[in-house]
Amino acid sequence: MNIIDNDLLSIQESRILIENAREAHKMLATFPQEKLNEIVERMAEEVGKYACELAVMSRDETDYGKWQDKYIKNRFVCEYLPARLREIRCVGIIKEDKENKTMDVGVPMGVIVALSPVTSPVSTTIYKALIAIKSGNAIVFSPHPRARKTIGKALDVMIRAAEGYGLPAGALSYLHTVTPAGTIELMNHRETSLIMNTGVPGMLKAAHRSGKPVIYGGNGNGPAFIERTADIKQAVRDIIASKTFDNGMVSASEQSIVVDSCIAAEVKQEMQNNGAYFMTEEEAQKLGLLLFHSDGRVDSEMVGKSALELAKRAGFCVPSNTLVLISEQKYVSDSNPYSREKLCPVLAYYIEDDWMHACEKCIELLLSERNGHTLVIHSKDEEVIRQFALKKPVGRVLVNTPASFGSIGATTNLFPALTLGSGSAGKGMTSDNVSPMNLIYIRKVGYGVRNIDDITNGALTREKISMGCMPQAEEHNQDGIKMLHHILEKVLKEIK
Repeated sequence: MNIIDNDLLSIQESRILIENAREAHKMLATFPQEKLNEIVERMAEEVGKYACELAVMSRDETDYGKWQDKYIKNRFVCEYLPARLREIRCVGIIKEDKENKTMDVGVPMGVIVALSPVTSPVSTTIYKALIAIKSGNAIVFSPHPRARKTIGKALDVMIRAAEGYGLPAGALSYLHTVTPAGTIELMNHRETSLIMNTGVPGMLKAAHRSGKPVIYGGNGNGPAFIERTADIKQAVRDIIASKTFDNGMVSASEQSIVVDSCIAAEVKQEMQNNGAYFMTEEEAQKLGLLLFHSDGRVDSEMVGKSALELAKRAGFCVPSNTLVLISEQKYVSDSNPYSREKLCPVLAYYIEDDWMHACEKCIELLLSERNGHTLVIHSKDEEVIRQFALKKPVGRVLVNTPASFGSIGATTNLFPALTLGSGSAGKGMTSDNVSPMNLIYIRKVGYGVRNIDDITNGALTREKISMGCMPQAEEHNQDGIKMLHHILEKVLKEIK
């Protein structure tokens, strides 16, 4: 009998990939920034030729979202991201202060293990590969099983291009036999330096158990608040454009709308004018039963489907121009499906008396799944905007912009990223839009600017001050030396 144990094969392949990556990184760590830049440019240029093909392939393999929008995301990381990366220096001397005689030296983390999501498999994979190589790191991918072929093709294209321009073999690789056991082996391997988990919550506990630093880009559940001073027409257009992009699969896309009561009727009318369908209580209940399994897990068959398809599956009719489905809600609760993240064009709709009550509702929504991801506020009142920015337990606050586009840096000046850190909820080491600078550590260099005599002679300095022989400005400049002298005297007494 010929029995193949895929778990064992995956574990063995994981060990080989990490060991090869370790050896490749030894060579990669010697590359100057200019050489890394050249490799990254060639990778992006080559995989960009396949952006449309990979978008269609991704849609067909996963049955999620819209290939046209996936194509936009693929072009975003193949064209706009490399342009922004050119501005960044990650390795070698990255900062020098000649006046204070200090330097910062960028040092790659080493070997990165990257988990790619099923929601944006191609664009996220390209993005991670580019920022890893840009920062001098080796990277090993564990593709999502539902997008394994598409992710594999994207990586094959980039590996071929990168190695053709001098990238050491093994510096960019991926697991072919994908099993949970193999992925856990990648994360636990002693040579793994960092784990990047984007949109794979099922592997988050295992990542933390590995004891390695974890960058986690998780699910969103972000609310959008439309405050009374907002440009209502623009806010509504932004929210609908964002929530319908790739059928609502961007993790930062709006999940709930919170509206100031004094403009609620106008907002609702504008939403209806732009393709929103407000479900009846019965219709919302029918759809809510389909969004999640009885154990709370998302029903994957509902992910990335259009509003028309969702209504059809739930058994009710909507106009043919319907773009989003909206359920009017009052309360946030664990058992309410509309309080949770919905990876499809479905929104909850809350009305609050004023911005302070809206603030509390947004906090409730953000804490309901403890994701700390993204919040949007539409307002012209800078004081209200600042209060939201100061008080929300969230990784990023977006102002007057569509969340799906603003979060990734398309309509904002945030770094163009497909991994949006969820560190504010304690699930990862950063809440940044993850850039190459999150994949290095910085070695600090400081030149001596005073010698030991300057410190031990602090008593003389004090005498000059007490006699009034030192100008006031110089007196203040001596505070540091006086403190050092005090510390040194104390230490010397303890040693004696």
